[in-house]
Amino acid sequence: MKITVIGGGNVGTLMAAEAAHKGHEVTVYTSKSEHWKKEIEVYSAEDKLLLTGQLSKVTDSMQEALEAAEYVWVVIPAQLLSDLAEKMLPYVRIGMKIGIVPGGGGAEFAFQGLVKKGCILFGLQRVHSIARLKEYGKAVYELGRKSDLQIGAIPATQTTDICRTMKKIFDMPCQALDNYLSVTLTPSNPILHTARLYSMFKDHKPGDVYPRNFLFYEEWTDDSSEMLIACDRELQELCTVIPMDLGSVMPLRDYYESPTADAMTKKIRGIKAFKGLTSPMIEMERGWIPDWHSRYFTADFPFGLKIIKDIAKMFFVPTPNIDIVWDWYKSVAMEDGMKVFETELTSKEFMKLYRCE
Repeated sequence: MKITVIGGGNVGTLMAAEAAHKGHEVTVYTSKSEHWKKEIEVYSAEDKLLLTGQLSKVTDSMQEALEAAEYVWVVIPAQLLSDLAEKMLPYVRIGMKIGIVPGGGGAEFAFQGLVKKGCILFGLQRVHSIARLKEYGKAVYELGRKSDLQIGAIPATQTTDICRTMKKIFDMPCQALDNYLSVTLTPSNPILHTARLYSMFKDHKPGDVYPRNFLFYEEWTDDSSEMLIACDRELQELCTVIPMDLGSVMPLRDYYESPTADAMTKKIRGIKAFKGLTSPMIEMERGWIPDWHSRYFTADFPFGLKIIKDIAKMFFVPTPNIDIVWDWYKSVAMEDGMKVFETELTSKEFMKLYRCE
């Protein structure tokens, strides 16, 4: 197949290499095409070479990237999706399958115009593997593959066929979800990251500095776990109110097999693929400060947590803990003119979006 990967970061590089290794014609679209090699290497955490993939093309031209693509995998931060969709619109075709990895961030709203033009939109609940760049445009680490993939699509009738394809490419079982909303509401980064950041920096004041950059997962706290579980409970309540099958939106307590805050803390601290990952912070002359411009802040709050909050409001579900985290973010990190998820859909229009056949 002809596959285009939009985004040359950690996961995009890994996906491109794996698909190319399987013999597919893979094009990578990136603004830094001059820094890429045609051969991409994939390494284990122990620096063992696992595989190589020979790319067909690397380009910074959207027209060239999409002209023959059957599948397009979009692997960029959520706040960039609307601008990307507008840039793609002139070059997409009926039947083109556009996958968002991971599929949250309001992609179904950003890509409405492409769906109306005849494209098929699908999203992964979570990335298929943790990945970290070894050398930009040349090599990437694969640090922990998921046991399976879960995919939702618009229209939902296409999901099974997409799952068959993705299963073959990544050699992983693939579950077809009943609807794309099951992807949007997955409590991964939108709750995992935001609850942790709130707990870390809720007492931060302008001028405060920290002695070092904290390990994001290995130094996880019970305070973070308590807020994580509280926000997740509110999300699960929302899932029971929306008149759709959202049973595949697994509670984080089940996903991490951790029913209590102390169990959650122990579990997250011990995840091997998360070892060594630092927090979104910047070193200054006097110490470290939060990096308010990191995607942890610019994507996971305004295009992650905010979506959950707005959908809950649409269905009259109270979210006091999510509100606390969101209000804190607005007070410390939100800047004038910053992109934030907004929708004017009624609950009826909202339901129609996901029931598109």
